[in-house]
Amino acid sequence: MLARCLPRGAVLTVPLIFLVALLLTEPVRADQEAGTAIPAESRPCVDCHAFEFMQRALQDLKKTAYNLDTRTETLLLQVEKRNLCDCVAANLLN
Repeated sequence: MLARCLPRGAVLTVPLIFLVALLLTEPVRADQEAGTAIPAESRPCVDCHAFEFMQRALQDLKKTAYNLDTRTETLLLQVEKRNLCDCVAANLLN
């Protein structure tokens, strides 16, 4: 509907102008950002924090794995006990 109101040349020219403008503009570099730069000496050690985070995550995973392993052992023992009780009860009935 908009194409009917505008001349055919305008429909093709406007997107072309936007495309050329995008190609000619420079992207903003990191040194052009607004604000003050924080010296590297006063910034926290990102690698150290990431390492500590990963250590805590690994400890949590180890605890979870241990808890799952313990729960699995408990469930297996319950199943074995139930099967043993069923066998004893079946032998008593025969």
